[in-house]
Amino acid sequence: MQTQDAPAEILFKLWPWLEANKNRLIIGAVVLVVIGGIFYFMSAQKAQAEVDAGQAMTAQTMSLESDGPSSQTAAQFQQLADKYPGTAAAKRAQLQAAGALFNAGNYADADTQFEKFLAGNPTGPLAATAVLGIAASLEAQNKLDLAAAAYHRVVTAYPDSGCVPMADLAQGRIAEQQNKLTEALNHYEDAARSPLGGSIAQEAMIRATELKAKMPATAAKPAASPAPAFMPTSIPPSATK
Repeated sequence: MQTQDAPAEILFKLWPWLEANKNRLIIGAVVLVVIGGIFYFMSAQKAQAEVDAGQAMTAQTMSLESDGPSSQTAAQFQQLADKYPGTAAAKRAQLQAAGALFNAGNYADADTQFEKFLAGNPTGPLAATAVLGIAASLEAQNKLDLAAAAYHRVVTAYPDSGCVPMADLAQGRIAEQQNKLTEALNHYEDAARSPLGGSIAQEAMIRATELKAKMPATAAKPAASPAPAFMPTSIPPSATK
């Protein structure tokens, strides 16, 4: 009986305290309800912002495919990023803005845009793409030593990224242009061995084979200057996950 009456006895002892503090308890309960309502509202707003940003990003990307890259397109992507800050689509839009500048030939502005993105997103799946963009922008401006250092950063800082084979291939291309043929061959072979290489690995293998064939006869001659690494105008949505 004592065990069965224990809850009643405890409630009897607590009742005076509950009566004395009921106003505080009511206020506390109201505060919890308000906080819960605010949290729900903010979560719903964030979810809707992600949806709206994704739809706007899709529309802008389709416009890019029909009109082609330009400085105006870059500005439109940046406006989208500014309108939906903190969303996954905003991050992609920032990179798209940089890519549009690059493909329009505005390499210095593209470099600045990639650097801006990286400053706000130093980690994550898109960071390697930003560093690759910085490297390509520097290479396009013929700043080869700085470009090679940036490509090397992709390889060392983001070893699991799909950007690594492109960075290895680019390092080989720069080294070959600077007549560092053995170094170039090593980079080509690294890119060719990459399980993430795909068509880049195949190109690297071809370059390595061609370089081996001509090294004894042309080791003292610099290679012709090739085009810088191509920057994609579309960032896969899955990269932000």
